[in-house]
Amino acid sequence: MSLPDTLTVLPLDNKVLLPLAVVKVALQDHEVAVLSKKFSRLSEQRKIVHVVCVPLQPPALIHEESDTSHASRDRLGQHGCMGRIIRFNRSGSGGFVFVEGLSRCQVDRYSDDGPMFLAKVRYPPTITKAELEEAKNDIIAFRALSKEFLVRMKDLKIPEALVEKMSKLIDTVPPYALADLLVSVIETSFEEKLLMLSTTDMKQRLLNASQWMTRQLHALRISEQIHSSIEGKLTKKQREFYLRQQLEAIKQELNDIDGVGEGKEDELVLLGNKLQKLNLPQEVNVIAVRELRRLKKLQPSSSEWSVTRNYLDLIADLPWNKRSDDLLDIRHAKQQLENDHFGLEHVKKRIIEYLSVMKVKKDLKAPILCFVGPPGVGKTSLGRSIASALSRNFHRISLGGVRDEAEMRGHRRTYVGAMPGLIIQGLRKCGVNNPLILLDEIDKLVHSSHYGDPAAALLEVLDPEQNHTFSDHFLNVPFDLSTVLFIATANSVDTIPEPLLDRMELIHLSGYTFDEKLHIAKSHLLPKQISAHGMEESHICMPDDVLLHLAEDYTRESGVRHLERTIASVVRSKCVALAELRESGSTNDYSPNITLEDLKDILGISVYEKEVAEREPIPGVVTGLAYSGSGHGGILFIESTKMPGSGTLQLTGSLGDVIKESAQIALTWVKSNAYRIRLTPTHLDNIVEKYDVHIHMPSGAVPKDGPSAGVTFVTSLVSLFSGCHVLPTTAMTGEVSLRGQVLPVGGIKEKVISAHRAGIRKVILPLRNQNDIISEVPDNVQKDIEFVYVKNVWEVLEAALVMKVDEQWNVRSFESHL
Repeated sequence: MSLPDTLTVLPLDNKVLLPLAVVKVALQDHEVAVLSKKFSRLSEQRKIVHVVCVPLQPPALIHEESDTSHASRDRLGQHGCMGRIIRFNRSGSGGFVFVEGLSRCQVDRYSDDGPMFLAKVRYPPTITKAELEEAKNDIIAFRALSKEFLVRMKDLKIPEALVEKMSKLIDTVPPYALADLLVSVIETSFEEKLLMLSTTDMKQRLLNASQWMTRQLHALRISEQIHSSIEGKLTKKQREFYLRQQLEAIKQELNDIDGVGEGKEDELVLLGNKLQKLNLPQEVNVIAVRELRRLKKLQPSSSEWSVTRNYLDLIADLPWNKRSDDLLDIRHAKQQLENDHFGLEHVKKRIIEYLSVMKVKKDLKAPILCFVGPPGVGKTSLGRSIASALSRNFHRISLGGVRDEAEMRGHRRTYVGAMPGLIIQGLRKCGVNNPLILLDEIDKLVHSSHYGDPAAALLEVLDPEQNHTFSDHFLNVPFDLSTVLFIATANSVDTIPEPLLDRMELIHLSGYTFDEKLHIAKSHLLPKQISAHGMEESHICMPDDVLLHLAEDYTRESGVRHLERTIASVVRSKCVALAELRESGSTNDYSPNITLEDLKDILGISVYEKEVAEREPIPGVVTGLAYSGSGHGGILFIESTKMPGSGTLQLTGSLGDVIKESAQIALTWVKSNAYRIRLTPTHLDNIVEKYDVHIHMPSGAVPKDGPSAGVTFVTSLVSLFSGCHVLPTTAMTGEVSLRGQVLPVGGIKEKVISAHRAGIRKVILPLRNQNDIISEVPDNVQKDIEFVYVKNVWEVLEAALVMKVDEQWNVRSFESHL
């Protein structure tokens, strides 16, 4: 087969192609255009594309006065390697080819061929048998050296497929041709490869190849000895550093290959920069830097990586030094609170006090407030209004049913899926370190379960002396909560543990009076429902007497939630009427007015009646005042009757132990003082000797307990045995002692307001509760109700029983005995 003598030139910069070797050659734009056409044309004809690869001389060897346009031609050498193109790839405007060397050659002259050069070449003579016989010893030595090199490749754990391929080449390829291949494989310089290419003498090529391979084997042996000697001396950190440097280099190489570039920063780099800009506290900064270094060592597929990443994201998102500016405008705060809520003067006073002190002393610790009151009185909305008045971010945490301590203090990061507690999550969401956090329904926390006690976890949060170093289990570093304004809400303090209760400033919110409900309905509820139903204010006209009737006869409650739902029902009915008239085209017939008669058609008959005013006065029936733990007040009736028997006392109505003891004390007092109140002819007679007494409290399904019904029991029994009645509009409350003294009780405000709501016009109270009436009960209620303050049972009976003049006894004559 004849070899072509005129070939297209491919210049090689700092590369040398030897026979049997393969080299990758980058092409310029003009070279791609020429070779692509030639390669496509000959490939279709199934012909081989031959080229000559000529190494370029170093630039220093070119004469300084050479023309720059002929610089590439001047650098072309006189020796090259004829080869065939085995692969052609285009990449953008450039490209590259893979060329396999076939035979060395010498260039006689170069000529221009458009953008590329052509070379006239001649090949060295074919090796004769005489030359092979003469170099027999050198061939044997070189073959042995090649096999030794193959063994060394196996020791270096070169891929098995490559070793097998090299073994086949050693066995099949002639040594003089193998020498060219091995010189391309081992570490040789550009000058040495160029010398190998220009050497035509076979024996000399074998000697050169043997010399360079021997040098390579010595280098491998020395490297192995050094590696084995220092491997044991390298510490774990040094090996990690070495491997990390390699990994970094690989990543940079991959980025370059993928075209990512240096402009795109890694996510972890961005996270590190974000942490650095936060100006974290010293302790937090040390931990953040340590965790970030640790994160870079972990594999992203591991669960620990995700936990650590979430931890660093939390640290980066928390507002360590970011806070909102308090709006210390007392006049604006007052106006805001007045616009949002009617009444609640003591609450507004406390907030204004806090603002005033903040204006004088900038670094005041935030108070821990707890609003206690029945449902629907505006505890939660009041917290939102306070946040608006202070210009602070508002965050609400519902504690109802929370039973796991980890929900308050967070999970430890040893668990997969660990999360911070509700407090830290709230701060992360707010984005500032001084929000107003509302702890809603704090009395509904589950206590002492096998998941821990969340109420105990709140002790640190709600303690101003401790919460500046609050430690969440997930965060595990101190976080300052001293600037957070915590407000808790509760319906009752009975279920709140004492240590937690001690940390909060209690503010009691009682139920609304009818006048307050009327104002709230006119100012807030009715406009809100009109807007919610798409109506206009001119479409609804509800007079004050209608709103008051709704509050008195349809929604007897402490708050205004049921009242709002009832108003919504009325608005919906008018909305239906308006929609029907619009469909029929009779919009002019629509009437926005709502009367008392309309309420019966819309809501039905009244749910509540003024049962107190409509009751008949009966001896033995007395009205008492009650207070529930949820903040509700109410009235209850005590009914007493007697029947023939042996003096047994029977109590019914779901009564607790304390209220049963009050009934026993009342009966004992009546028996011991029966002669003084003219119930027996002599002081030796037993008033219940021939009678059994039965005391009942209606609403038997509702549990009742407490000592405040003592005076009511006494009055009921005296009324029963004397035949004197008590007016239905008279109610009373107070604990009675065995000696007849009337002791103070709690819940006075709620009891009085509920009595006013039920139509009571006279209330008998212990004298020591007089201050509660003056300071807590609204003025309009005090004007509508007559208050009688008593010190003993005699004064109670005198104020409660309706007796004829000749039936009255001289109460004052017995005061000395009490």
